[in-house]
Amino acid sequence: MQAMVRDMRNRFLVALLFTIPIFVYSPMGGMFTPPAPPFGLGLDLWLFFLASAAVIYPSWPFFVAAWRALRNGILNMAVLVVLSVGTGYLFSVGSTFLFPGVQFYEAVAVLLVFILLGHWLEMRARAGASQAIRALLDLAPPMATVIREGREVEIATSEVQVGETIIIKPGNKIPVDGEIVEGTSLIDESMLTGESMPVNKAVGDEVIGASINKSGSFRYKATKVGADTALAQIVKLVQEAQNSKAPAQLLADRASQWLVLIAILIGLATFATWFWWLGAPLLFAVTLTITVFVIACPDALGLATPMAVMVGTGLGATNGILFKNAGALEDATKLDVIVFDKTGTLTMGQPHVVDIVAAEGRSDEDVLRLAAAVERGSEHPLALAILDRAGDLALDDVRDFHNREGMGAEALVGGSTVLLGNRRLMDEENVPLGALSEAADELKGAGRTVVHVAHKGDLVGLIAIADAPRPTAIAAVAALRKRGVEVAMLTGDNEGTAKRVAAQLGIATVLADVLPGQKADKVKELQAQGKRVGMVGDGINDAPALTQADVGFAIGAGTDVAMESADVVLMRSDPYDVVGAIVLSKATLRKMHQNLFWAVAYNVIAFPVAAGVLYPLIISPAVAAIAMSGSSALVAVNALLLKRTRMEGIGSSVAESGESDRSPTASPIPA
Repeated sequence: MQAMVRDMRNRFLVALLFTIPIFVYSPMGGMFTPPAPPFGLGLDLWLFFLASAAVIYPSWPFFVAAWRALRNGILNMAVLVVLSVGTGYLFSVGSTFLFPGVQFYEAVAVLLVFILLGHWLEMRARAGASQAIRALLDLAPPMATVIREGREVEIATSEVQVGETIIIKPGNKIPVDGEIVEGTSLIDESMLTGESMPVNKAVGDEVIGASINKSGSFRYKATKVGADTALAQIVKLVQEAQNSKAPAQLLADRASQWLVLIAILIGLATFATWFWWLGAPLLFAVTLTITVFVIACPDALGLATPMAVMVGTGLGATNGILFKNAGALEDATKLDVIVFDKTGTLTMGQPHVVDIVAAEGRSDEDVLRLAAAVERGSEHPLALAILDRAGDLALDDVRDFHNREGMGAEALVGGSTVLLGNRRLMDEENVPLGALSEAADELKGAGRTVVHVAHKGDLVGLIAIADAPRPTAIAAVAALRKRGVEVAMLTGDNEGTAKRVAAQLGIATVLADVLPGQKADKVKELQAQGKRVGMVGDGINDAPALTQADVGFAIGAGTDVAMESADVVLMRSDPYDVVGAIVLSKATLRKMHQNLFWAVAYNVIAFPVAAGVLYPLIISPAVAAIAMSGSSALVAVNALLLKRTRMEGIGSSVAESGESDRSPTASPIPA
């Protein structure tokens, strides 16, 4: 794309370089007497050389595209560009060497300059629209340490081959996707999945390129490199979205083909009417005919939807909303109901202390202080949840910390042994549960993770930990309902638990006791009621439902399933981005309609004027070229204004709304 941008820029500059002296020497420039042509050449011959340099090389891609289109029986914009530029140039050449007449060299050159400028700016927009995603791609480290011939070698990430063993140390970024073969660690995948909680990885687990190793050292085998990595797939998604055609754009393409045919017919009819019927001079009839061809160039119609799609998808990508295709950009505006999967979508997947049950004679603070003292310095997700709840509590000194694999931990706190872990640890150490046994069973039955805290051989309390709702979940539901979109929650929880969760989030429609294989059926049931359904899920168990929905939104973009199943990928794993996606879609569609209206209205007005219907008011081919380019510029500017439009859930308008608006406090909910 960058090479194409440079090529189009060079063609524009060449055309501009030779058009300036053409404009100066031509009668159209006529504001002063130009110097005599060099080398003793006549003015006609001098303009011929300048125009040939300004037209032949710069316009060559249009001639190639027009030839290919005609071979396939298609009339596109390239055909009309060649028709207008070629007709004017050839007629001028003929009047220079074969018959007396006025040349259109300046009109043809000016027209081509504006056409090339429009295409150059469009290509620059296409190349720049993915800038945010290319910045994401730069998150991958430039170098990787691999094992080659039995020793460690540092090589460029681009040279890593599938099957090679890569060494990762604490703090390293992971260069490519792969599978751990030795060691364990906590890995921060937030830049890809949006999950703020580091993920525990062990032998056999997959790791994603560009994620960050937070703790241990490990070795892993590269399974995906280059264009196959998750990051490269994200770039591919945006490129496909920007190059795909929305339904409105397909309509514009068909309209462009008809416009070319109509322009040819009107041009020929203009010539026949003025030359044969009204008896006008040949030069006058040809001038009006060329003017019709010039002014009919459907640049504005051709740019109407692609520019809006490019700006819309680029703006979405900048804000973590990836549209896989332009069709999804339109379909998102028509949704009647949004179905959210609960776990991992409305919830964070991040542990949170939801309850503390202290033994008789002990306080909640005593239990929390002992547990936090043991967990101090640990990076385990449950430990972080306990430490977060402990806050600024004063903690005793700890020594002799010992991790009990699969059960918990033990340490000396203030000189006494403290055990922290699951029931297996209590049973192995012969710690009686006593009166807290029933409470532990109830908490576990409610979906909580129960951490037992024992001090000097006695159970002093229980700490219940559960998944927490995403900070913006309640605000997202409220915003969707405010916009007239019904919100439903889909979950495998029993109906009682599901309704309690839904009530906390403000969701009225609950689909409970749903197995992963039944989720797509629930979407079908809603569609059978005549509703357009959007499905929001994590892209793994929800893959069939994401595919079945009219628009699938994948929370987290780190897996192939999320990318392949969904129409829209929410990079930040923020449910409020569903609101942003819908708002952006509506704004983009509005720009499409505005651009199409202007492009069609322009041609409806321009054709009669160019054909001389308002004679003696006529316009020259050069003025027509400027008017045509002005139409294209207006369409492009209107599309670019989308970037400055304040939209809920997109850009600065979100940040300025304040976290209090989007992140209301919510009670933790069952996993």
